[in-house]
Amino acid sequence: MKRGCSLHRQIKLVKNINRLLQECCFWLPLYIWLNGKLHNVFSEFSTNDGEIIGVRFKIKENNMQDKSKIALFIDADNAPASHIDSILSELASYGVVNIRRAYGNWTNPTLSSWEEKLHDNAIQPIQQFDMTKGKNATDMALVIDVMDTLYTKSVDVICLVSSDCDFMPLATRALADGKTVIGFGERKTPLAFVNSCSKFLYLDKKEKKKEPEKITEMEKPPETTEKKSISIKCDTKLMDLLRQTVEAVEDDEGWAKLGLIGGHMANHTSFDPRNHGFKKLSELFQAIDLFEMKKTQGSVYWVQEKKRWKK
Repeated sequence: MKRGCSLHRQIKLVKNINRLLQECCFWLPLYIWLNGKLHNVFSEFSTNDGEIIGVRFKIKENNMQDKSKIALFIDADNAPASHIDSILSELASYGVVNIRRAYGNWTNPTLSSWEEKLHDNAIQPIQQFDMTKGKNATDMALVIDVMDTLYTKSVDVICLVSSDCDFMPLATRALADGKTVIGFGERKTPLAFVNSCSKFLYLDKKEKKKEPEKITEMEKPPETTEKKSISIKCDTKLMDLLRQTVEAVEDDEGWAKLGLIGGHMANHTSFDPRNHGFKKLSELFQAIDLFEMKKTQGSVYWVQEKKRWKK
């Protein structure tokens, strides 16, 4: 008898839920019962003998949880303060920077440029005194905090700002833990650290050689593009990477989708076209005459290596 009453109440409760949602012109009931995920839509609902008193939806709450959580760790001894705004702007495209810390010996006058930046960007300064002349304890303190964050905090992305290759093992350890690792540093950063990150961006621009020759305004654009193309083709590592990636994702006719190329490169290297002076990957390929590009419906770019598929 009790089981019959309980079943009757459950049936009555289900009917009331459907009626309430239909009155609100809501289409979720069908989705709920097909997927059996009532708890993903409702935060809580209260009843009184099968009658619904209140329902609270948590759809907005789920949207907030979709954003990636980022932990930012700055080695202030090996990072310029002038680029912190561009770093935070770049990280905003990945998610929310919940943890912001900068490490250094703040009694050192060389770090005075960081003072204003720390306050303006809500970055927590972590003090580390130099225990021995010529050495600092900043690196060790940063590593300890990153490892502590990996084990005790819920983060999706670890960001390391430094030009020091000592953080290479830390980056690979974070990757092994399933985290995305984004690095920032100057061009003097050793490749070991650069390649250990999921993505690495240089903070300083490429130095341009000054030329005494005067160039008219009409000649400037083509000559600049030509020199840029020559400089890229001289980078054998980059050219090999582009060729191998195109070959890996190309179709039977030798054409590869630009989106697939970018995704494939991101899976096994820290490559970013901005490090080579181009805002987009498409602009980089267009600057190299070794590749042919075409555009199809929906603005989809395709790339083909000319030499391999030349008729």
